[in-house]
Amino acid sequence: MEEEEQFSYAQRLKAAVHYTVGSMCQEMAEEKDVQYSKQTIAALSEVTFRQCETFARDLEMFARHAKRSTINAEDVKLLARRSNALFNYITRMSETLASRNQEQKEKKKKKSVSAGKGARSAEEVPEAGTVDTED
Repeated sequence: MEEEEQFSYAQRLKAAVHYTVGSMCQEMAEEKDVQYSKQTIAALSEVTFRQCETFARDLEMFARHAKRSTINAEDVKLLARRSNALFNYITRMSETLASRNQEQKEKKKKKSVSAGKGARSAEEVPEAGTVDTED
């Protein structure tokens, strides 16, 4: 039964890839005024699916080699090392995401620090009409 489920899942993934490749070919056909045959779209879909399988296995091996169970950006960069344009794009995106994450962490830290300083307990809040004279 498990083998059937895996086959069904792979078929659904292949269908999704085929649909996406077909959509991209249709967009390119309209943009460039060319036509793609059904056989061409099918071949592109199959190559794309197989390449994604290879990428997934490679990424898994890179993480495993580093004794990690999680694939990270460095694994993706290693995968893209043979394509300068792709490697540079992934590196820029990784740096952008890292700086955004750092900014968000700093904002959260500032909020928690300012919330801690600004909040007084009920004992510290002076009653109305009195003056707080703590030195």
